[in-house]
Amino acid sequence: MEQACEHIQAITEVKLPDELVCEECIKINGSWVHLRTCQTCGVTLCCDDSPRRHMTAHYHATDHPVIASGQPGERWLWCYPDESFSEY
Repeated sequence: MEQACEHIQAITEVKLPDELVCEECIKINGSWVHLRTCQTCGVTLCCDDSPRRHMTAHYHATDHPVIASGQPGERWLWCYPDESFSEY
């Protein structure tokens, strides 16, 4: 198995969602498929399978590199710039 990228290696404590909602979809009465939590700022937003793809938009707006799955029972991290995946 490949070693995790430096962005993922820098994560010392995984941030998880306070609530199981997309913070942006809630504002517009939208829907989502899966949730992702930004490991830089802690915002929880929807995945790329969701209609609005809020987490990827967040990455492009902020350059926050690493997200964690916000889904119960899933334990993985994804780094956008390095396209690196790691389970924890």
